[in-house]
Amino acid sequence: MSRDAFEELVSDALDRIPPELARVMDNVAVFVEDEPDPSATDEAGLLGLYEGTPLTERGEWYAGVLPDRITIYKGPILRMCDSQEEVVEEVATTVVHEVAHHFGIEDERLHELGWG
Repeated sequence: MSRDAFEELVSDALDRIPPELARVMDNVAVFVEDEPDPSATDEAGLLGLYEGTPLTERGEWYAGVLPDRITIYKGPILRMCDSQEEVVEEVATTVVHEVAHHFGIEDERLHELGWG
C-alpha cells in the first residue's frame, strides 16, 4: 500500500470521530511514520503512539506548549494485516485508541472497551 493511500485511511478514521468529540480535541497533530523509532520504545508491535498531555491533565499552566503528537505506524499495521479490509479496520482502531489517550483514557480501559 502506498503512503498516500495509508494516509488517506488515517484521515478517513479521523473523519469518523464523532463531531462532538472532534470539536474538543485541542492542540494535537496526527502523523504517519513508516516505523517506530527502535530506540524510543521497547514495545514490539507498536502500531501507534500518543505523546503529550491528555486533556484530563491540563490545567491553568497549559499554555504555549507544542501540540500533542499522535503517530500511526504504517509498517507494523501492514505486516499484521492479511487484507485491505483488515488494514482499514486496524487503522481505524489504532486512530481511535490514540485519540482516546488524548482524552485521558488509559490502555486498560481501552482494552475493556474492545479498542485494544
